[in-house]
Amino acid sequence: MTVYLPIAEISVNLFLVLGMGGAIGLLSGMFGVGGGFLMTPLLIFIGIPPAVAVATVSNQITAASVSGVLAHWRRGNVDFKMGVVLLVGGIFGSILGAWIFTLLKSIGQIDLMISLSYVLFLGTIGILMMIESVNALIKTRKGSMTRKKLHQHYWIHGLPFKMRFRKSKLYISALMPLGIGAVVGILSAIMGVGGGFVMVPAMIYLLGMPTSVVIGTSLFQIIFVTANVTLLHAMSTQTVDAVLALLLVASAVVGAQIGTRLGSKLRGEQLRGLLAFLVIVVCLKLAFDMVVTPDDLYSLADGGN
Repeated sequence: MTVYLPIAEISVNLFLVLGMGGAIGLLSGMFGVGGGFLMTPLLIFIGIPPAVAVATVSNQITAASVSGVLAHWRRGNVDFKMGVVLLVGGIFGSILGAWIFTLLKSIGQIDLMISLSYVLFLGTIGILMMIESVNALIKTRKGSMTRKKLHQHYWIHGLPFKMRFRKSKLYISALMPLGIGAVVGILSAIMGVGGGFVMVPAMIYLLGMPTSVVIGTSLFQIIFVTANVTLLHAMSTQTVDAVLALLLVASAVVGAQIGTRLGSKLRGEQLRGLLAFLVIVVCLKLAFDMVVTPDDLYSLADGGN
């Protein structure tokens, strides 16, 4: 059964899209990520134009994140104070990112920028997370009970404007989560992601937050940043496909509830290892598509006349 997408201007299999949305919602609930880092490439793989995929996925990320936050909130695993500080930075970052997106789209370089951004960020973060999670699993199997600090103290921990985050048991400069939120906001607008694949490692290793609190707090911030990104894209680029968004939202909400239950049964290092594996697989697929010879060597692009 196929359905026509008016903005993307193609027909897609209904059950394929619903299945993709449900699967990404599942990952959202498990890992505390919006899932856009997987959904956007998947939509591109099935023929959705990159600009439309980026703008539309923000809707799905928002819905999946709302569903996930509600589930984690009921378990007491959301640091709302930290989430608000991250959100302030994220809003400013998303506005800047949307402006960059519009600029790149106007000069015809947005598709290349999206692909390069995914390969760079997914590759770097995926490898680092995989190394850390493998080392943690090895130490666990050897029975090592030595406790280490969750993060090293660098000069950034001495920054001013310190705040106390009781839920996360932290006393750090507000400039740190503000900066992380801003970077995630820029990535959200340019890459069509919630930014969880950057935010979750940053919150664990830079801020030193407990993994159990990180997931729910990350989803809380993602809700508002992606909602803002959706609005900005709808007004500036008109690339949000409402039909595709509704299909993804409907299935993602259900998947996020299931993912939250599954994630609560896994240890932190297991969750990080699985997330790292998924990130690396998507990165390799995107890198392969960038270097492989296309089926159609001809282009309808303007030759500059």
